[in-house]
Amino acid sequence: MEGKKARNAVLFFSFLTATLASLSSASTPPLEYETLLLTSLPIPQQTLSWPDSESELTGSDLESETAAAEETETSLSISAQLHHIDALSADKSPEQLFDLRLQRDALRVKNLVEVTAAAASRNVSRTRGAAPGFSSSVISGLAQGSGEYFTRLGVGTPPRYVYMVLDTGSDVVWLQCAPCRKCYTQADPVFDPSKSRSFARISCGSPLCRKLDSPGCNQRKMCLYQVSYGDGSFTTGEFSTETLTFRRTRIGRVALGCGHDNEGLFVGAAGLLGLGRGRLSFPFQTGLRFNRKFSYCLADRSASSKPSSMVFGDSAVSRTARFTPLLTNPKLDTFYYLELLAISVGGSRVRGISASLFKLDQAGNGGVIIDSGTSVTRLTRPAYVALRDAFRAGSVNLKRAPEFSLFDTCYDLSGKTEVKVPTVVLHFRGADVSFPATNYLIPVDSSGTFCFAFAGTMSGLSIIGNIQQQGFRVVYDLAGSRVGFAPRGCA
Repeated sequence: MEGKKARNAVLFFSFLTATLASLSSASTPPLEYETLLLTSLPIPQQTLSWPDSESELTGSDLESETAAAEETETSLSISAQLHHIDALSADKSPEQLFDLRLQRDALRVKNLVEVTAAAASRNVSRTRGAAPGFSSSVISGLAQGSGEYFTRLGVGTPPRYVYMVLDTGSDVVWLQCAPCRKCYTQADPVFDPSKSRSFARISCGSPLCRKLDSPGCNQRKMCLYQVSYGDGSFTTGEFSTETLTFRRTRIGRVALGCGHDNEGLFVGAAGLLGLGRGRLSFPFQTGLRFNRKFSYCLADRSASSKPSSMVFGDSAVSRTARFTPLLTNPKLDTFYYLELLAISVGGSRVRGISASLFKLDQAGNGGVIIDSGTSVTRLTRPAYVALRDAFRAGSVNLKRAPEFSLFDTCYDLSGKTEVKVPTVVLHFRGADVSFPATNYLIPVDSSGTFCFAFAGTMSGLSIIGNIQQQGFRVVYDLAGSRVGFAPRGCA
């Protein structure tokens, strides 16, 4: 009898153990994985290729170009090809270029943090306490040379084609102009406004001049501008209006800085096309024509068959994009703030990451911005640590490698052609963005070392960088106050 009771007890406990194990496995679903095809660091292009319509024109061709541009004055959309800044440094090895990219990135992030902190420390909002249309010109937060992508566009009438850096973290459009008191070396001849029929200086009393944060005035009562950057770089000169031409589409009367003194860490390009949210940015100035909409797709730099591109106008809005609302920083109108609620790794929400870590407060502190010129996504430190630990836990089958630069989670994948890694998803309000593995585990050398492409910051500001954006068409619908993400958007 006692033996029977003992056997029944054993059977009962075995059943209970099996039941609890079953419940445990049911409540903890298996991790979701993504296949990563291993590639080397991309080799920079030896030559830049541009559509024929963007090539330099001379003589009678220039007059034909101007006539063609005038005929398209009512166009509702334009497009441009983009190239990574590495293409201007084809004499360097992939390892050297990657190291330079991380150096630029660290400087840019430092400056972005300083700009937002300085704005938050002010007692009066930059926009509320000023005249209608006020916007700051001294809030770029980067050395211009750290802009990651550039395009080629025509300036003036007839158009002279130059390289311009594109930057969602800046507002003011500017380029180097003759005569130069001090100009850095650029790939093309310096723009000479005296040779353009459409160049016009702006007077000190103009509403456009008053939109500058700190406008100046010369002896002829013409408006002067200065844009300063966090590393001490600056550009200064005449504030003017000029015609810009994209693939034979002409946009007249764009307010821009004609810089005669440009000093600092500048690289190759003639100037900068500000794509920020402020009232002097290119998207805001051309809002009526292009309905305040633009988008870009930044191709993986190792995928040369899919060039990066940018589109302005209604056609910029992808039908497959998932949208999240834009938030407004009461102290700073340049940056694009998004509401990040949570992050998933391997199909499960990461514990310790909540919306409170990414909150933008009324004083302008914290928040999450999306930025075309920052490479590596930075998360406020507690969120990063939780994300990193969750990714490490799901990648125990991979051989760890030593830390590399700002990356503290790296793997030795030498000798492999593909591996399985946990999925990573950012949950914005209204939009879940699921990354391909190439957007978060990246090669850092030619020896098979790959690193988790996120980093932590002691600041409350988090930044969504362009490595995580690559392959998506990122849609900026300023009229609808929203940003959208469409996967596989470079095709």
